Amino acid sequence: MAVLSQKKAHDLPSPISASETPATAGKAAATPVLELAPRLASLPRRFASLAYEGILLIPVMFITAYLFLALTQAARTPLVHALFQLWLVGVLGVYFVFCWGRSGQTLAMKTWHIRVARGDGSSLSAREALARFLLALWSFFLFGAGFWWAFVDRDRQFLHDRLVGSRLFSTAK
Repeated sequence: MAVLSQKKAHDLPSPISASETPATAGKAAATPVLELAPRLASLPRRFASLAYEGILLIPVMFITAYLFLALTQAARTPLVHALFQLWLVGVLGVYFVFCWGRSGQTLAMKTWHIRVARGDGSSLSAREALARFLLALWSFFLFGAGFWWAFVDRDRQFLHDRLVGSRLFSTAK
C-alpha cells in the first residue's frame, strides 16, 4: 500500500520566493504576451463593406458634382466633361488614399471591422495606397474582374491586394 504523507505548514513553499523581496511579493510578474497573427477578413464581410462603401459615397459624389458644376456653370464642352470625370476620380482617390494611408480604414471598413495593411500588418504607405486605389479602379471598370478574382485566389485576396502586397484584416474582437 502506498503511504500518504501529510504535508505540514513548514513543508509548503513559502509565499515569498527566495528571489522576491517583501516589497515585490504578491505582485504579478511580467509575463510575455503571446501575440496572435491578425485574422484575415472574410470574403462576405469584404463584399458587404464594398457595397456599404458605395452607398456612403453616393452623397459625397453628389456634393462633389454639384460643386464642380456650380463652379463651371454647367458648361457642356468636351474639355469640361473630361475635367469633371477627372475631378470625381480625384476626389475618390484623395478619400481612399488618405483613409488607407492614415488609419487603414474608410468609414465603411470601420463599420465592418476591416483594416487594410501590408502582409506583415504594418500600415500602407501613400504610394501603396495610391497603387491600390488605381488598380482597384481599373478592376471596377473591367466589370469588377479584380474583385471576382477573390473567388479563385488561393488566399481569397482581391487582385489589387495581391499585386500591391496588401491584405484586409479583421479588427473584430
